[in-house]
Amino acid sequence: MKRVTWQGVFPAVTTQFKDDESLDLQATRKVIDALIRDGVDGLIICGTVGENCSLSGEEKRAVLAAAKDVAAGRVPVISGVAEYTTRLACDYARDCAAIGIDGLMVLPAMVYTAKPHEVVAHFRAVAQASPLPIMIYNNPPLYKVDVTPDLLQQLADLPTVQAIKESAGDTRRFVDLVNLVGDRFVLFCGLDDVVLECTMLGAVGWVSGLSNVFPREGNAMFRLARAGRWDEAMAIYRWFMPLLHLDARADLVQSIKLCEAIAGRGAEKTRGPRLALQGAERAEVERIMRNALANRPNLAEKAAE
Repeated sequence: MKRVTWQGVFPAVTTQFKDDESLDLQATRKVIDALIRDGVDGLIICGTVGENCSLSGEEKRAVLAAAKDVAAGRVPVISGVAEYTTRLACDYARDCAAIGIDGLMVLPAMVYTAKPHEVVAHFRAVAQASPLPIMIYNNPPLYKVDVTPDLLQQLADLPTVQAIKESAGDTRRFVDLVNLVGDRFVLFCGLDDVVLECTMLGAVGWVSGLSNVFPREGNAMFRLARAGRWDEAMAIYRWFMPLLHLDARADLVQSIKLCEAIAGRGAEKTRGPRLALQGAERAEVERIMRNALANRPNLAEKAAE
């Protein structure tokens, strides 16, 4: 296993499918290798963008094994843990450790909107089931459970719970959490279109959707922000923002995969109930991509400065 440093850009990698919706492991391997070659700092496998809940248990484990093999220690491989029950999540976490995955990104149990004490109990059980380091994933708009700073404080005694991916879209959460527990948790931005704001408030990592499409630009922007080179980071951010907004949509997976396909980095195919974008929605994403490709930043100039 590679030690997880919990910093930098970690794309939430797409899972690739064939036209008949069957799993395309070879194409998924190519997507992963291309991202690593483009300089990402880590990989989130089987997250929301990876269509975790559309995969069978066997398929998830096959994707993880493939990702681990392709990464070959070059970057840490983190698996999303998004199961329907706590017991299934614990079983999956144990299997991740057996496969050799480097860490876990743990979500609340799916479907059921848990009460606060149930949320804490779920995370505690998963943490105790596996030795792997954990990033808690909070996305109340999508998953209807809010992992508040108060709940995170109740998990502070667990040494393997190390980071928080915050996707609520409310950047005040970072300030509230630091005021409550200091630097106990590593802060990750989990929503693409507030990444610079989150970085300014202490985020040292970014779980990114649109870095699947433009990984070099995402890396450059994040590094410039971390270095305090805000004007240069903002220039890329303004260019990137129409795409980054796609990460906040309910159909983010279809949108990101369409952008990947246009960029030649993957296939558009998703599994039902997700269907390909059509009509005006599709035309709008295609327009955004045309503009992005036509006005792509010159990263060589920024690297030379």
